[in-house]
Amino acid sequence: QLQLVESGGGLVQPGGSLRLSCAASGFTLDYYAIGWFRQAPGKEREGVSCISRGGGNTNYADSVKGRFTISRVNTENTVYLQMNSLKPEDTAVYYCAASKRFISEAMCRNPSYEMDAWGKGTLVTVSS
Repeated sequence: QLQLVESGGGLVQPGGSLRLSCAASGFTLDYYAIGWFRQAPGKEREGVSCISRGGGNTNYADSVKGRFTISRVNTENTVYLQMNSLKPEDTAVYYCAASKRFISEAMCRNPSYEMDAWGKGTLVTVSS
């Protein structure tokens, strides 16, 4: 059974940093593009950042470019999202997803696509 587990969320002050982790079990991440998505209260889920299977291609939402960095360590079967200079508008539940079918760019643009696996999410709250 394909499972993804997110961790690393929490409460942080504006301007602070967090690193989210997305760990896979039951399958090897090597063959999957991975995406980070978020959903704030009352808003639709949006693509934040996605990374290709080999890690050579990355995509970012305009709102996080220059502040967030996605990376993957296939030997750890884990994908990370380093979030710096956090803003209150980054507050949301953050989810990771895996897809063997879609490239990373398509994943990020279409969070409603049927992914192979979704995590249950981790809450990030940016507040003073």
